[in-house]
Order: sequence, then structure tokens, then C-alpha cells
Amino acid sequence: MARKGIVAIVGRPNVGKSTLFNRIIREKKAIVEDKPGVTRDRMYGKAEWLTLPFIVVDTGGITLQDSPFSKEIRMQAEIAIKEADVIVFAINYKDGITQEDEAVAKILYKTHKPVILAVNKYDKKDQFDESFTFMTLGFGEPFMISSTHGIGIGDLLDKIIESFPKFDEGEENEELKLAIVGRPNVGKSSLVNSLVGEERMIVSEIAGTTIDAVDSKIKYNGNSYTIIDTAGMRKKGKIYENLEKYSYLRSISTINKADIVLLILDSSENIKDHDTNIGGFAFEENKPIIIIGNKWDLVKDKETNTMKRKEEEIKAYFKYLNYAKVLFISAKENKRINKIFDIVDLVQKNIKKRIRTSLLNEVFNKAQLINPAPNHNGGRLKIFYASQVEAYLPTFVLFVNNPEFVHFSYKRFLENQIRSQFDFSGVPITIIFRERK
Repeated sequence: MARKGIVAIVGRPNVGKSTLFNRIIREKKAIVEDKPGVTRDRMYGKAEWLTLPFIVVDTGGITLQDSPFSKEIRMQAEIAIKEADVIVFAINYKDGITQEDEAVAKILYKTHKPVILAVNKYDKKDQFDESFTFMTLGFGEPFMISSTHGIGIGDLLDKIIESFPKFDEGEENEELKLAIVGRPNVGKSSLVNSLVGEERMIVSEIAGTTIDAVDSKIKYNGNSYTIIDTAGMRKKGKIYENLEKYSYLRSISTINKADIVLLILDSSENIKDHDTNIGGFAFEENKPIIIIGNKWDLVKDKETNTMKRKEEEIKAYFKYLNYAKVLFISAKENKRINKIFDIVDLVQKNIKKRIRTSLLNEVFNKAQLINPAPNHNGGRLKIFYASQVEAYLPTFVLFVNNPEFVHFSYKRFLENQIRSQFDFSGVPITIIFRERK
């Protein structure tokens, strides 16, 4: 599965980063307010330009002032810069080049990533000769844009697409890439150590003590795997990833690179919003996923049905991931670790599973008899024929009388019918409706 490029929008406060972010992803997702520093948490969104999908990250403003959140904002932005493939450096045309802009530029000089200078809030449609004054920042010719009015956005997106590195898809298919993701202190590093069989990661009871981002290559039962761990950052001897929100972009980047996602939870604690946020990104990226409840050794008052009840609790929180496999382990005591590979192998087989066309049509014919489609958009859906097409993930094309008649609840019903007849556990499936001419 080819990874997507990641674009980080960085700059000091109040230069219009969130407005630019919304313009690129074509929706109002970030909080936009004409007040410096209103964007505190990193935001991400999916975008597409010239048929190429990519991920956009909006960051808080990098500031020199000792204002509330300034250190946290700077840390977020630095993580975004580290994980991005392309950086858009936004400044405010009306303010010219400020001392804070120059400070951001010094941070960006140290990266070897492509940096695109976007001079925002530029509303003079007919005067583009002033751009040379911003070339002194050292990032080449700037893009004069207005995020509010859409001026110059197309040219900026062209440059972003042009600047993406060429991802080697052939290399990605050599080994199965497993992403270990989850909020801090759920035992990700302990699990990596158990899987790899050596103390590769620093492990302690303090959240965020992973400081080395090292992919681990392992073999199990003759199969090769690459374990991608979401590690923290080291800066001037201090550990940066000490709060949950700083781990989020790392999770996004890791999920983006993975073939299968291992979402790690702490079985001894209640499920947190941060857990579901990370799971939500894996769902939106259409990734195969396994939910692993770690620290089972810390669960108190275990009874015969404790594991079953905990699994039901997880399924209730992650309703959108109803296809995910759930496994409980103790990385610290090395219990049930090998079962992870059994489930990974099952998920890999399900990714490659193909259903005979005759069987597939039998399932959909029965589905229409059991539960005829409701009237929707002025008509009732009728399925004539179905087939599975070549794709990385299981993808089914249904030829129908009119795709406009498909209600989302009926599409979900059809997916459930497929899953009830064939084991696609751990794997998202795609159903495409096409009109039969």
C-alpha cells in the first residue's frame, strides 16, 4: 500500500495557517479566529490535487514571546517539521518579514526537506512584482496567495505536488510493515522489545520516554516483518514527547507508512479520547487494524468472562472499527505475544482473499430478498451483478440501476452480509456502486 505525502503548514501566529489549511482540504476543520495563537493543537486533514491524495498538517504558530502555550506550540511545530515530506512556510504579506518570521526560517534552514514560502493575505491581484522583497528569507521565489479569496492556491498546490519525494512502492512490498501506535505509556516500547527480543527501546514508567525512532526488522515462522514504532524526540537532552498531543502526528506518520496497524491500549485503564482519535485516523486511511489490549497483568479481579467483557467494551468504543481483531497481552510478562503474529498472518490472508463471482452474486441476491433496499433519492436500488476487482484491499463493484439510490445504511447492510459469509476480519472492505448502462 503506497504511502501518502505529508505537508506541514508552519509559521508564526496569525499569518492565516488555519485558513490556508481549510482551503487546501476544502472544509472548515480548523478553528479560525482573528486572534494570535488560537490554533494550539496540531490538526490534520486529507487533501487531493491532480488526482494525488496527501495529508495536510496545521500547526500552532511558532513564537518567540513567552506567552501561554508558546513552548508547546513550538514543540508541536518541530515535530510536524520532522515528520513532513514538504513544508509550507506561511507569512503575512501585510506585516512584511518580522523577527519571528526570521526565527522560524532559522528552524527551517536546519531541515533538508523542501520548503515552500507562501506569502498569505495578498489581495492585490494585478501586482505580483513585490514578491522579490520576500526572497531575502532564502527559500526561493515565494507564492503570493490569499487563502481567504483563493488567489494563487492552485499554483501553490502544483508546487507541493512537484516537491513530494518519489515513494518506492516496490520496496514497500518486500516486507509487511506493522505500525505500533497508541497514546504514551500504554507499553508500545515494551511490546517492540518483546517482539524484537532485545532491549532496543528505553522503557520506564514515565510517559513519553521513547527517544529513538528505529524501525525493527524481524522474522517469525519464515515471514519477514518491519516494526514501525512511534518514537518521541530528543532536543537539547530533554525528552519532547511528554504529553499525549505531541505523539499524535507521530501516530499519523506511522499509520501512513504501514500495511497493518497495531493499536495498543492499556487494558488496566478506561479507554481515552486519544485512543479513539488514533483509531479514527487508521479507519479514515482505510488501514487493516488489530486492537491490542496490553498490560493484562495489571487488570484486577479477573473472572472467567473478564476478557470477553473487556472486548465488548472496546468494540462499543470503536464501533467504526467493528472489523478489527482484538487481542489481550502482557508485553511486560511476555504473555500471548506470539498470538500477534497469528492474527497478523490471518489479516494478511484476508487482505489477499478473493471471492468467486458466482458466490458473491449469490450473497447479494439473498441480501436483496432478506432486506430490499429502501426508497432513496426518488428510487429503489436494484443490484444486477457483482464482482471483486483487483486492488490492494478487498474491493467489490456492484452494477446497479442508479448509484444515487444507495442509502448509507443499506451499503453498511451489504458490507455486513459479505462479512457474515466470508472472513475479512481485521480488514476494511470497499464497495463501489456503478450504473449498468
